[in-house]
Amino acid sequence: MTGDPSDSVHPVVRVGAAWTWRLLVLFAGLIAVGKIVERLDSVLVPVALALLASGLLSPLVDWMQRRGVPRVLAVVVAILGSLGLVVGILTFVVEQFIVGLPALTDQFTDSITQIQDWLTRGPLHFSEDQIRSAGDSVVTSIQSNQEAITSGALTTAAVIGEILTGALLLLFTLIFFLYGGQQIWEFVSRIFPTPARRRVRLAGSQAFGSLVGYVRATVAVAAVDAIGIGAGLAVLGVPLALPLASLVFIGAFIPIVGAVLTGFVAVIVALVTKGLITALIALAIVVAVMQLEGHVLQPLLLGRAVRVHPLAVVLAIATGILLAGIIGGLLSVPLVAMANTAIRSLLADDPEEAYEEIAVGDPSDGMYPAAPDSPHPENKQLGHGEVDGPADGK
Repeated sequence: MTGDPSDSVHPVVRVGAAWTWRLLVLFAGLIAVGKIVERLDSVLVPVALALLASGLLSPLVDWMQRRGVPRVLAVVVAILGSLGLVVGILTFVVEQFIVGLPALTDQFTDSITQIQDWLTRGPLHFSEDQIRSAGDSVVTSIQSNQEAITSGALTTAAVIGEILTGALLLLFTLIFFLYGGQQIWEFVSRIFPTPARRRVRLAGSQAFGSLVGYVRATVAVAAVDAIGIGAGLAVLGVPLALPLASLVFIGAFIPIVGAVLTGFVAVIVALVTKGLITALIALAIVVAVMQLEGHVLQPLLLGRAVRVHPLAVVLAIATGILLAGIIGGLLSVPLVAMANTAIRSLLADDPEEAYEEIAVGDPSDGMYPAAPDSPHPENKQLGHGEVDGPADGK
């Protein structure tokens, strides 16, 4: 019998088989990449955080350089100033927490006593023996897990060491990202074929511009959330209003879910310390601020910066938290936004037009890295304007 044996296979089966093995190869590649990322998370996480921080500080560095400040000095001023600001805010918040914690503990104890009285004298009519038995079971549970708690405390030194190591790597990487990020990207992009190198470099510049817009908008949204909820808690007389507002500000960096969860913590504190009515008012304040964020701030500030569907944002956050915890939730959306911008640029017929559509502002205002064909004057001093060096043709 002559002819190709594959002719005897139904076309649907052949197409399905072809798609299947290709998808299996892609899936295997994703698993391999995930394993590599998992093994190198101690390095990749600080580098990703440094990239996020460079998106926040690079506009300030560029602004100072345009005013005649040497770039090295601008990087030092930006980093030291931001570190001083963060340390000052954290110190103030911690002091407020330490001062307010005793009063919060007393109020929490009073609330527990009221709950016990309600359980024994209210409509449920629990006996004091039942309440005491429940308390004893909680104590027994804590004692039975004392060994696990102690072993967890013993690992604190190792965790602190890892955090310090990661912080030093983050700081070191951030310095070089701010000083010569464009040259680093041009060097890394040399791995791509020469004909595609310019398009890849432009896509990278556009992706970083999207990151700058995302970080700038997220800071604004987080500030509004923190001020709104914190002011409401302060007016209601809820203890630790300032630390709770700081928690809301940090949580807002995880879009959609972060501010909601931290706002829920504020409602719980209001419930425990001030009662049900105050907690309901605090909940109304949190809901009002979330509505303002979701219907005004997010579309106005983040809409053009991210250009990612809300479903993709939620799935990215869930995947990031599942894979890397809170850090994964923090990094997932900006990384997805950068990937979305870069892919759109690579697939566009005219990358320059895609850049104008994606960018939130004018690239010439210093808030975004210049496209390779139109470098800023200050970037020429650092060689930023060189798209293809002498080695490109080698």
